[in-house]
Amino acid sequence: MDFLNQILIFPIDKMPFYLMAIIIAFTVHEFSHAYFANKFGDPTAKLLGRVTLNPTVHFDFFGIVLLLIAGFGWARPVPVNRDNFSKPRLMGIIVSAAGPISNFLLGVLGSLIYVSLVQFGVFDAITNAKLAEALYTFLQLFILMNFVLFLFNLIPLPPLDGYRILEDIVPPQARMTLKKFEQWSVFIFLLIVFIPQLRAYTISPLYRAAQGLYESFGHMFTMMLGH
Repeated sequence: MDFLNQILIFPIDKMPFYLMAIIIAFTVHEFSHAYFANKFGDPTAKLLGRVTLNPTVHFDFFGIVLLLIAGFGWARPVPVNRDNFSKPRLMGIIVSAAGPISNFLLGVLGSLIYVSLVQFGVFDAITNAKLAEALYTFLQLFILMNFVLFLFNLIPLPPLDGYRILEDIVPPQARMTLKKFEQWSVFIFLLIVFIPQLRAYTISPLYRAAQGLYESFGHMFTMMLGH
């Protein structure tokens, strides 16, 4: 148990809530990519059964393991054929951005639900202390992890959405230059995971930024619902 607590990003007793939050966040994220791609005329994801909220079709084993031990990771990328879009670059940007935006909206929604439960005394009204604590813990992790995934996926490194957005923004010649560096992306992530100094300048600031969003929306909704 001590060994697990040393390598996992969250304490082992909070891991079930962390996994529940990640399952929802990843599922909605990948569904959003697939949904908009299909809406814009690319049936690739639909034909592969990816336009669904079934979490089992979206998970990537290596991405989940990295999330557990490093605090960041990914699900199975949704295949997109931009040639099927009437406006490939514009629709490509929207499809790529749909995933991170879905996590941002889930984080905001989670913040609203959490503050509402606090403001209207729901936590205090739950007589089962363990149930109240479980709900409290889940909502906190749900909000934080969705904001983390929102920010993390905007990093312009493959296979993340920020890189796909960048690909569609830059001129075609610059895109070809970017592709030369795609093969090194996995090594970059591994360096970030296993070198503490790099984690301190990458993962830690990401979590601090996510915590800032968590606190900002919590404060805003508290003011709106305060009574």
